[in-house]
Amino acid sequence: MSPEPGPKPIQSSGSIKIINPPASILAAFSVLCLFTCSKPYNTTSTLKIPFLTFPSNPRRFLKIPIMSRTNHQLHHHSFATPQSLSDWLKPRLPSDSFASWGVKPGTKNVHNLWLELSDGETCLADAIPPVRTVNVVTVRIIGKDNQILVESHQELSDGSVRNRCRPLAEKMKSNETPEEAVIRAVKEELGSILNDSITVRIVPGSYSKKLDERNSLSYPGLPARYVLHSVDAFVDGLPEEGEFCTEEAEEYADSSAADKALFVKRHYWKWRRAMRELRID
Repeated sequence: MSPEPGPKPIQSSGSIKIINPPASILAAFSVLCLFTCSKPYNTTSTLKIPFLTFPSNPRRFLKIPIMSRTNHQLHHHSFATPQSLSDWLKPRLPSDSFASWGVKPGTKNVHNLWLELSDGETCLADAIPPVRTVNVVTVRIIGKDNQILVESHQELSDGSVRNRCRPLAEKMKSNETPEEAVIRAVKEELGSILNDSITVRIVPGSYSKKLDERNSLSYPGLPARYVLHSVDAFVDGLPEEGEFCTEEAEEYADSSAADKALFVKRHYWKWRRAMRELRID
């Protein structure tokens, strides 16, 4: 439904005479505006993304009151270079575990962790060993006959393969809402197979949040604390059956450290009726 046309501008057929008020009146009016406008007010902004289109009723699908923005500021450490991060980690991690980063198939290296920290996707608590905290959005995409889209495995830039068996998931950035992360995750991981204009519909009441603490498979020896934000959603434009593959643009392409980092080149997907235990790294 198109919005109702706004009121027509008022037109005057006669001449308009402009009178300049005395300076004292202007000063008094300025003080009055200062006091009456000093109270903050809430505003609602709409982010337009040409890649995605949304339903005409955004409240029904995207407005989930219990969702909140992530905050990675607590216990956040910043490091000027990947080498400074490596020097900080070495005395805090088991030497054999740290040496396997980026060498053992399926693991990432210190450049990946530095990029995650720099991009606001991860924070480290100063402990021995340090604890890596990540907010992750997981999207159970519902398809034909209520099947769920699952990422079976990934192909990394070094040619290694990581088994996943999980729904679409993406690390959230600092101060990003789950809704915003869902949109970004669909665009980054499924965008290569979708049309220029698609619809993402989050199922009302499907949002849940839980905590998962365990050792990271991507960074052996580094304990991880995953804050999982989960939603169910419908995404138009996907293949309705069978298996398919999508390609992802290189992460952190604007950073020189990305040259030495490992990144996902291809995602392999398939539809499944039942889900195994969710594993996030």
